[in-house]
Amino acid sequence: MPSTTHPTRRWLVPVLVAVVAFTLGGGLVARELYQEPQSASDAAAAQTSTAPASPQPEEQPGSSRVQMAPDAAAHPEAGPVRGVLQNYFDAINERDYDRWVTTVVSDRAAVQPEDVWRANYRSTRDGSIRVYRIDPAPEGQLTALVGFTSVQSAADAPDDLASDCIRWRLAFPLTDEEGEWRIGTVPPGTVPEQSRC
Repeated sequence: MPSTTHPTRRWLVPVLVAVVAFTLGGGLVARELYQEPQSASDAAAAQTSTAPASPQPEEQPGSSRVQMAPDAAAHPEAGPVRGVLQNYFDAINERDYDRWVTTVVSDRAAVQPEDVWRANYRSTRDGSIRVYRIDPAPEGQLTALVGFTSVQSAADAPDDLASDCIRWRLAFPLTDEEGEWRIGTVPPGTVPEQSRC
């Protein structure tokens, strides 16, 4: 008995199979050609370039050397700003009140005499210091956005975050006093970002 299948239908199934195979194969080839390869070292570099690595708990607070993010480092006053901040944090870490006084405006030093200052910083060590941005402020001043870690006795921590390790992020006002940048008084009501390590 002759076949009742139409001759064009006999070739339809193999042609469809070939078209589907060609489409899938082409897609796989295109993916291989256009996908950017990423080695393990490339992936690690991408992760570390966006944020500095946090020290292990036993290594807190981290290095006391002030680091500059690319945006801050590009500012024309980056060098002097880094210098005053380095002296400020070194003075706290070394319990050197006389050095600290040279880093802040005279009004701020006047309201923190040495005995008060020593009580405030008696157990504090600061590290992992990074300047993210330096922005212009009114009257020729600057504002430096700074993040750092402090370790201290929990009894010396802020009342609202009694922890022995705190990550801070705050804006330091900078004023030109006697031809040098000095750290000014933070405006009343300014709330720094803070979190436990």
